[in-house]
Amino acid sequence: MPNLKSAKKRMELSRAANSRNRVSRSRIKTAMRRVAEAENAETAQLHMKEAVALLDRAATKNLLHANRVARMKSQLARHVNDLSAAS
Repeated sequence: MPNLKSAKKRMELSRAANSRNRVSRSRIKTAMRRVAEAENAETAQLHMKEAVALLDRAATKNLLHANRVARMKSQLARHVNDLSAAS
């Protein structure tokens, strides 16, 4: 446990930020899973739009590294294009 008032405050703030970040990462993982499990290209395209918005917001807020976000978006786009080509 912290002894100083400022250390106690930092602990509380970091705990709050940690929970916010956990929620954001969970939403991103869920959105990506929905794209991966989509039955057809149209559904995947809709889910991809939501996932890309979440990923862009995470990159803007430095929750995820910008290059990682770019890679994830590329993988999603490739998956959706493969679904489109298959149908």
